[in-house]
Amino acid sequence: MFKKIAADALGLSDIGKIIGPSDYDKTDADDYVMHEDDEKIFFLIKTKSDEYCFTNLALIHVDGESATSSKRTLKRFPYSQHKIRNVLLETAGKIDMDVEIKFTLGEIPFDIDVHKEQIEPLKDLYKALLRISEITYENEKIQDMAKESLDKAVTVLHNARQVDTDLAAQYKELTEYGFEWLTSIKEKYHEKDFGDIFRKYINN
Repeated sequence: MFKKIAADALGLSDIGKIIGPSDYDKTDADDYVMHEDDEKIFFLIKTKSDEYCFTNLALIHVDGESATSSKRTLKRFPYSQHKIRNVLLETAGKIDMDVEIKFTLGEIPFDIDVHKEQIEPLKDLYKALLRISEITYENEKIQDMAKESLDKAVTVLHNARQVDTDLAAQYKELTEYGFEWLTSIKEKYHEKDFGDIFRKYINN
């Protein structure tokens, strides 16, 4: 009982370990990476009960009920569908044995403890997640501005007098062009693969 209380107080109850590339194939998460689609692991943290696998396409969370149970639940969070926000790195205090990386993925908050001796590689992950968060935010703003511009053009057309233009033909032309334009904007500013970001910041 005392050991458990002490472990919780010092942050020892479920401190994660950063797994090196040479040992990725020994983890459960590796079995669920879509290697067939060129998905690649860039960072992997393993605790007693969980695995957090960061690939170029998604976070794969192998969620364990407890350290003593063999039951696992696989959760996959593609970055294109679940935006990364609120990225924080919390360093260790004098008596702490762990550092923490925190972020929100979609609507789900994550708080992962890692042994403080591995703070340097964790800084690399922090930089990568922070940059992905900035890129997705900027891309979302560009898409919003494009949609707003098209909505304004449609409003102007609606306010045009029938004698000034063939409204039906112009509306049809505008909506067809607008659909193609917005589709091209979305393809350009809705990234799914962040391999280049991970390669830039992760120093495995």
